[in-house]
Amino acid sequence: MVKKVSLAETKKNLEAYFATHDVQYVAEDGVFTHMSTGDRTVGREAVGQMLHYFYHVAFDAKAEIRNTIITENRAVLEINFIGRHIGEFAGVSATNKEVNVPTTIVYDLEDGLIKNARVYMLMDVMVRQLTS
Repeated sequence: MVKKVSLAETKKNLEAYFATHDVQYVAEDGVFTHMSTGDRTVGREAVGQMLHYFYHVAFDAKAEIRNTIITENRAVLEINFIGRHIGEFAGVSATNKEVNVPTTIVYDLEDGLIKNARVYMLMDVMVRQLTS
């Protein structure tokens, strides 16, 4: 049986996810795809590990929200990924450098949860900030 979730509940879920990255708002079989590399992370637990690595191991970072659009079955989030490079990332050892990388994520939603996420992060900006 398909559970119908209201737009209000979907917005509440997505706004909570945007603020906390709590994977309870990701479907059990949710998929996150990094569009510049094609890397895919599949499943709620794996997504949680990936987000933890990105925000707390490779970087001490946060997502500064710029814009959001949320409908019943889609969402778009525009952020600045802001933080300090504290661990290995993409073959680059920790530099302790600050990064500020424009990022947009497009979400497909199902039953008020994130089913798919396509992450568009400006990796050329990230690499330039880490290696300059």
